[in-house]
Amino acid sequence: MIRIPPARILGLLALLALGGAVRAQDMPAAQDAPALDGASPPSAPFVESLPKDIAGVPGTWDLSRDGSTRRCVMTLSGESGEAGRRLFFPAGCRRALPILNGIAGWLFTDGTLRLVDKNVRPILPFTRRPDGRSLVALTESGERYSLVPLQIVAMVPAVPESGMPANPVAPAPPPPPGSSATPPETDLGGEPPPAGLYTLDRYRDPDTCRLELTQGSEPAPVRVLDGCRDSGLSVFDPVSWRFVRGRLTLNARRGHTVSLIPTGDGRWRRDPEVGTTFVLRRIDPAR
Repeated sequence: MIRIPPARILGLLALLALGGAVRAQDMPAAQDAPALDGASPPSAPFVESLPKDIAGVPGTWDLSRDGSTRRCVMTLSGESGEAGRRLFFPAGCRRALPILNGIAGWLFTDGTLRLVDKNVRPILPFTRRPDGRSLVALTESGERYSLVPLQIVAMVPAVPESGMPANPVAPAPPPPPGSSATPPETDLGGEPPPAGLYTLDRYRDPDTCRLELTQGSEPAPVRVLDGCRDSGLSVFDPVSWRFVRGRLTLNARRGHTVSLIPTGDGRWRRDPEVGTTFVLRRIDPAR
């Protein structure tokens, strides 16, 4: 057994300590993250909107395929049907999202929402995303679908004895000019649409709903006239419009938008063209 003198052991420990100090000096000191020019605005308080039980599900939902512009606004009804609970959506949704051709109803079991076929087999079994704001489903073919509540029972704030909502949910404000909600495509130029009366034309179904684009500071108000028979537009619920970079944008009450581009002769079509046809056509108020 080799014995090392204590003095030599102390010397080796001193060298190791010195080497560590030198290496620490060679390394750049950690710096604090650069300060932002202005204080970050406080994030909006999280409002629970996903249903916790079946009673909170009925209402309107936005179904979309991730990685695409394909989407559909559907109504999940509380009524019982041949395959769980009944659901409704515009006919154009079957072209925008072919997976809907096999869906006949919905179920809420074990805390999860499922869109099922006529034999009550799950086609889109949804789970909560970690952020708690939407649902996601993965199909056998690898496609991912998102389901977002637009206006459902679970969003209705509780009303205490005072008669005022305990947690009122204010409608999202329309996006400001230049925000990410404004289409970033090349400026199309051209003149803004004149205020007045417009009708909504669908595929093989013209004049389904009439809207009045009023004048005023942007965003200017939109008024939907009585007798509208277009369920998609009724659910979208436009409240204002603006003209930016050659595009007419309709703003919904809950903050969603639809962008339209001019096609001539007083017509504006949705851009991009997804789902069923969506064309606004200016008409004579006397008609």
